[in-house]
Amino acid sequence: MFALSSLVARPVQAKQTNNSSDSTVQAPRPVNKVRAVALRIAVPSALIAVGVMAHSPTYSTVLCQAKQDMQAETQEVFRGFDSHGIDDYSRHAPLALAYGLMATGHRGERSAVGFTLIYLAAHELDEGIVSNLKRITAEPRPYNAQDLSSFPSSHTSQAFLTATLLHEQYGRQYPWVSVSGYAVATATGAMRLMGNKHWATDVLAGAAIGFLSAETVWHLYPALTKMLPPRLAHKLLLVPTYVPGAGAGAALAFRP
Repeated sequence: MFALSSLVARPVQAKQTNNSSDSTVQAPRPVNKVRAVALRIAVPSALIAVGVMAHSPTYSTVLCQAKQDMQAETQEVFRGFDSHGIDDYSRHAPLALAYGLMATGHRGERSAVGFTLIYLAAHELDEGIVSNLKRITAEPRPYNAQDLSSFPSSHTSQAFLTATLLHEQYGRQYPWVSVSGYAVATATGAMRLMGNKHWATDVLAGAAIGFLSAETVWHLYPALTKMLPPRLAHKLLLVPTYVPGAGAGAALAFRP
């Protein structure tokens, strides 16, 4: 569904029309662009809405029952499935691929600093939405009714967030990169479902939130950078950091 929305969202090419006097070329209509953007927002939003409605029979008996039936059938087919922690790492794989391409000299749509700032902002947005939804909905996990942190799937949201950023950074130059990123993100969500860690609605909503978080920050970034004074922008420096026992990271420094 995400792939289809991306394809439909491409601007409609100018069409040549003939009239009685001359043949003219029509420019893409602004309404088509608005419709494309609306579709990219509507599809993920619908997935989130389905997940919320399936939370309880109070909202939708049909969706709630369908969620439970699908989980039962999935466990019947993949009973005993164990990802061995692969899904803990696969959610970061598209991000690792993006930095790998940048490190080998492949120029993307944004600079390394810009891409990192976008990722950090999108990650915070995604984490804020996911953590608050987990707290508000208190959805029991399929394997443990005492664990009320099922909806939505944070692993899936992070996987689709990094896959979407990878697509925006390199997808137009290297289509295979987009396919690889979204394939890994889909596999991450599938492992969460097959391992009985999440309901299908958790995975769908997580994918939608990750996609929307990445797209929102990616498209707002140019406007946000223009708000910075030029002198200030030139004095910002992205510095890699490492803390023993905590791992690697990055810090934004200011050069006086």
